[in-house]
Amino acid sequence: MRETTIRCAGLVAALALAGAVLAIAQQGAPEVTYHDLLDGLKDPTRWLTYSGDYSGQRHSPLKQITPENARRLAAQWTFQTETTARGRGFEATPLILDGVLYVTGPNNYAWALDARTGKMFWRYRRDLPADLTYGASAPVNRGFGVLGDKLFMVTLDAHLLALDIKTGSVVWDTVLGDYRIGYSATMAPLVVKDKVIVGISGGDYPTRGFLDAYDPQSGKRIWRFYTVPGAGEPGSETWPTSTEVLARGGGGTWVTGSYDPELNTLYWGTGNPNPDYYGEDRKGDNLYTASLIAVDADTGKLKWYYQFTPHDLHDWDSNHVPVLADLTIGGRRQKVVFVANRNGFFYALDRVTGTVLFGKPFTDTTWARALGPDGHPVVLNDGSKGCLPDQWGGTNFMPPSFDPALRLFFVTARETCATYTPEKQVVVPGRGSTMGTVQRDANKAYGALRAIDATTGERRWEFKYQSPTFAGLLSTASGLVFGGDNEGNFMAFDSRTGQNLWHYQIGSAIWGGSPMTYMLDGRQYVIIGAGTTITTFALPGQ
Repeated sequence: MRETTIRCAGLVAALALAGAVLAIAQQGAPEVTYHDLLDGLKDPTRWLTYSGDYSGQRHSPLKQITPENARRLAAQWTFQTETTARGRGFEATPLILDGVLYVTGPNNYAWALDARTGKMFWRYRRDLPADLTYGASAPVNRGFGVLGDKLFMVTLDAHLLALDIKTGSVVWDTVLGDYRIGYSATMAPLVVKDKVIVGISGGDYPTRGFLDAYDPQSGKRIWRFYTVPGAGEPGSETWPTSTEVLARGGGGTWVTGSYDPELNTLYWGTGNPNPDYYGEDRKGDNLYTASLIAVDADTGKLKWYYQFTPHDLHDWDSNHVPVLADLTIGGRRQKVVFVANRNGFFYALDRVTGTVLFGKPFTDTTWARALGPDGHPVVLNDGSKGCLPDQWGGTNFMPPSFDPALRLFFVTARETCATYTPEKQVVVPGRGSTMGTVQRDANKAYGALRAIDATTGERRWEFKYQSPTFAGLLSTASGLVFGGDNEGNFMAFDSRTGQNLWHYQIGSAIWGGSPMTYMLDGRQYVIIGAGTTITTFALPGQ
């Protein structure tokens, strides 16, 4: 009797899910155009790219939730995802279109959910190989891209998929790289015009980083830019002449970049050189690792680059979301790209030329406190004069936010103390090749939400966290910043002062994920993923 009851219940659930999928299919595909992506957040019922729009600002125009009423926020629904990334977090930003949320999760799960109730319309789960390499150590995913009636998603075995937005079924499947030597993919694809732009993970393994563009209809590759040049190519002079070293030089591209449609330029961060901590076999600056690259979106050709940390020995990737803005710096109206970097410096660069406008520390790092005439940090402490920031850096991949009205850049900062011990090892394909160890002093570690004046690089305020955190950020035009901490508190702050206005104990560390907000039926919702759960919040209904 018990077995029959369970089978009947399962059949009912399956029929209900099939009915929900059929309902979406019968409504017709919500076709997303490139014009929709260009519009960004003009329609606040939509959030169609990882950062909300191409600028990377993560700043919503919504104003219903304010500093005055934020204390009244209440949970509306939760969705249990049935999957988790051990030692990591729920790192995806959901997309929303026509009242449906599209969200990816750890271990290459994905769902379509009713944005009003959390009801599941469909679920996708990839059948992953048992011999994953880097993908097994970081089994995360940061979200979908969308165009037409397709969703685009990368996988832990280094594939790019197109899913039918109505049903979640696979339309096409393209290989990015060989997962068996260390490649994986975790970032949210960025759709630009008629191309799906994707990056690659695995820079802690003997791999060579790249940035790709694919045809959204067929999955055919259009162009590829290698972040470590080949022998004889520009930049190769910053490496040893060994082709073997170049072929495993690292430089992953695992965080979604930004795009300037007027300049037709992609701005993308690159990761650490490989091996991470042992540099004797890769002497030189090691271009184009630990850099920001500006790439022509049509051709994949490099326009300019800026390297934040030449010859990095601390795993200080530049895998950050570049933030684009037009504002006055030094008395001149400038087209700017901002980066708060792992090395502890906040940078403003001319996004047309790559010229450094300024770079100032936003952490208390003793590694360097100023840039030299060449635009690179002047190293004061190589580790021989005390501890350095740990390998997670002064911040990490968790997205920042920028309020253009206040001209404030918000970043999750990390203050840590670590000692590095490099160690030469044999390089083996498919195995990690960091070549060294890092020892942290937990008693000297804390985190902070910091507001930086984007015109000068000076700190304006901070809110300290108990421990270093990986929570991404969201700001709104009403004067709020949403963030969180490693202790599981989801919080709202006053953008102008940093005052903590509200918090909710979500039950898991907010690790890598960023809040997102949308308007539906006249109500503003805020959504966050943490642990195994997705939770939405809103003001009490009228």
